[in-house]
Amino acid sequence: MGGTSSTRRVTFEADENENITVVKGIRLSENVIDRMKETSPSGSKSQRHSVSDEELKRRVAEELALEQARKESENQKRLKQGKELDRERAFANEQLTRAILRERISSEEERAKAKHLDIEDKAKQLEEKDRVIKKQDAFYKEQLARLEERKDGFSIEEDYADMDLFVGSAEKSGI
Repeated sequence: MGGTSSTRRVTFEADENENITVVKGIRLSENVIDRMKETSPSGSKSQRHSVSDEELKRRVAEELALEQARKESENQKRLKQGKELDRERAFANEQLTRAILRERISSEEERAKAKHLDIEDKAKQLEEKDRVIKKQDAFYKEQLARLEERKDGFSIEEDYADMDLFVGSAEKSGI
């Protein structure tokens, strides 16, 4: 029946009439007690007593062995269930860890994408400013060139002549 050794102490005693054997240190179920009572009497009274004592001792030993085997079976079942629970917990923890890592990666990708979009927006804004500045630069260069042409087109004499005309017309008008 296998099992571990038991350190339980069992004692057998007979009462004063030697009709009852008292077993100390063992709990027996009603079922066991009923089976023990069903023993068939055979032979003389002293023979019955010695045979029933031996029979009782044998049955108690069998019941102890059965009880020990049952307890060991229950313990093994509990150990197996405990190991299964441990595996399930480990699997659940692993799944949770993977989910957390996926979520972190996803949020990091979103941050990078947002940063990239922000950089693209700023780049577009800078390109627009650059285009406006180039347009203004071209406009100012054109204006400068026109002013240069005008300046070259006027001579100092013409300027004085124009001034004389202006001064003359001002004197005539009384200014």
